[in-house]
Amino acid sequence: MSATVTLLLVRHGMTEVTGATLAGWTPGIHLDERGRTQAATLADRLAEVELAAIISSPLERCRETAQAIADVNVGGREVTVDERFGECHYGEWTGRPLKELAQEPLWRVVQAQPSAARFPGGESLAETSHRAVAGVRAYNERLLTEHERPVYAVCSHGDVIKAITADALGLHLDQFQRLQADPCSITAIRYTETRSFVLRSNDVGGSVAGLVPEPPAEDAQGSDDAVVGGGAGGPGVDESRA
Repeated sequence: MSATVTLLLVRHGMTEVTGATLAGWTPGIHLDERGRTQAATLADRLAEVELAAIISSPLERCRETAQAIADVNVGGREVTVDERFGECHYGEWTGRPLKELAQEPLWRVVQAQPSAARFPGGESLAETSHRAVAGVRAYNERLLTEHERPVYAVCSHGDVIKAITADALGLHLDQFQRLQADPCSITAIRYTETRSFVLRSNDVGGSVAGLVPEPPAEDAQGSDDAVVGGGAGGPGVDESRA
C-alpha cells in the first residue's frame, strides 16, 4: 500500500466586502460577525481531525479562520503562514466592485479562458495556480516524511482553491470556473503516488469522519486505485440511506 496525504482546503469566512468587492491583497480586511461564526462552526467540525499542519494565506481573513481551527484542534498545531496560498494579485482590479468589473472586457476572458487572463498591474491566474500547486506538492512531500497518512489544512481564497482542485482533477485551468468554493467550505483532496482523489468539494456541513484515512488492510485494494462500481463510501456514511 502506498503512502497517502489528505489536504483540506478551507476558504476563509465572510467579511464585510465578500461577494461585493474584489478584496485581493487589500490589507486590514477581517472576518465580520458572520465570518467569525462560520469559522467557529468549521473549527468545531474539524476539532477531532488530527491535523499534521495548519497553513494559511498571509491575509487577515484567512489567518483568523485558520487560527479558529488551530485554537480547538486536537493536533495542537500552530498556524504557518505561506504566501504561496495568498490571493491572486489582482493589480488594478483590487478593491473595485464586482458589478463594475463585470463590465470590463477582461471579465469575459476570466470567465471563459482564465488561463489567458492577466490582471493589469498584477499576476496571471496561471501564475497563481502554479505557485499554489507548487506549495501543495512541497507540503505533501515534507509531511509524508514526518507523518503516516497525514491530514493537513490550508486556509486560502476562492480562486486559489479552485485552481488547486482543478489540478487535482486533471482539469485544464480553463475549466476551473466550473468549481465552487463558498466561505468556510472544505474541499478535501487525497494524494497518492499515482493520482489524486477529490473526496469532497465545497462542503459546508455534516460529519468529517470520512476524511481521515483508515489504516491499510492486508487484503484491501491499493490506495492508488479507484473503486470499481463506486464503492460503499467511507467512514461516517449514513447507513440508513444505503
